[in-house]
Amino acid sequence: MTQKKSNNKIKAGGLSKRQRSWIYTGFFIGVIVLLFVINNMGNEPEQGPYPPNYVPAAQRTSAQAPDFSLPTTDGKILKLSSLKGKVVIIDFWATWCPPCRKGIPDLIELKKKYGSKGLEIVGVSVDTDTKNQVVGFIKDKGINYPVVYGNQNVTELYGGIEAIPTTFIIDKQGKIVASYQGLMPALTYENHVRKLLGS
Repeated sequence: MTQKKSNNKIKAGGLSKRQRSWIYTGFFIGVIVLLFVINNMGNEPEQGPYPPNYVPAAQRTSAQAPDFSLPTTDGKILKLSSLKGKVVIIDFWATWCPPCRKGIPDLIELKKKYGSKGLEIVGVSVDTDTKNQVVGFIKDKGINYPVVYGNQNVTELYGGIEAIPTTFIIDKQGKIVASYQGLMPALTYENHVRKLLGS
């Protein structure tokens, strides 16, 4: 009497359909796991809904300086891109900040020394509760460069201002070549200015 062949047997390989199914499933899961591991091996920073032209803190040099249009303390509008062709120092500061107050005379001297050679300095006031004190502060200190009122959008565009003063050095092509957090010696800025002006 001939024995019926099992419906689960494969003629050639001797594997049942169930065994073959387990092999395919295991292979498929293995491929998925491998792709998941490969995809997550990189060290790329987490991406998020950042504003246009956002400059992460680690990339604050050699990036195009985000453009902005901000109101000046004398009622005009200053557009950063209008200063292209000049070396620009952007200084985020506030009237209530002791290191900011200490560094402002250095910026005034830099403007006096190199303003006619192509240097512009833009003070970005981040005063909120003390905003009404900015104009008086400018007059009292004799600030000789434009000061604009900053906002949250601009601070975010510049990677988030975590401390003040925070200063950016921008070349004639509008690219950030250096950034500094905290009070720096005037010579630090002057060395950049002289190199970028070619003097």
